[in-house]
Amino acid sequence: MDDRQYVIDDFSVKESWRIFRIISEFVDGFETLQEIYPAVSVFGSSSISEADPVYKLGRDIGYLLAKSGFSVITGGGPGVMEAANRGAKEAKGKSVGLSIQLPKEQASNPYANIKLDFRYFFIRKVMFVKYAVAYVILPGGFGTMDELFEAMTLIQTHRIKPFPVILLGKDYWKDLVSWIKKTMLMKHRMIDPDDMDLFQILDEPAAAVAAIKRIVIL
Repeated sequence: MDDRQYVIDDFSVKESWRIFRIISEFVDGFETLQEIYPAVSVFGSSSISEADPVYKLGRDIGYLLAKSGFSVITGGGPGVMEAANRGAKEAKGKSVGLSIQLPKEQASNPYANIKLDFRYFFIRKVMFVKYAVAYVILPGGFGTMDELFEAMTLIQTHRIKPFPVILLGKDYWKDLVSWIKKTMLMKHRMIDPDDMDLFQILDEPAAAVAAIKRIVIL
């Protein structure tokens, strides 16, 4: 196995020119996305099919967000990302796909009308949060959890301006939320009671859009 497939190991003093590639990715992102405000970043599983009810949930939230005047940002791949981009495009809104280069390549979905391709995860994450006025988190795996907890950490530590973080799909999220409350908060006191207000859990896309609009003035 070539260790250089791991981006963090692909740096050396002799390869400091890669810093310019990092700068280039930032510049491309800033220039391409400067016109998409206000936007909502939507996250969720890449592995679901169009037949999965979660796909419809993603498509509906993308459509309603775009109809309400929000650009929709996703990771640009299949599954929930495709669904949300598809809904936004069907509503004739700005549908943004921020793809990432992975060892197991994921083809970009065809529904994003604004596309960027990143090598570095950390730059891509900056774009998700920089241009978002809210996060909507649908059922997903490790990557989805990463985006969820990073957003809450940044808000908790006052590194970014607070914005709505909405978990969509109560049945999927209820056990995690229960664990956070019972174990992290009540049993071990690893978080403060106010930290439970960093996110909300909802079932309906329309309710999620309404919750965002109560906070964000278009």
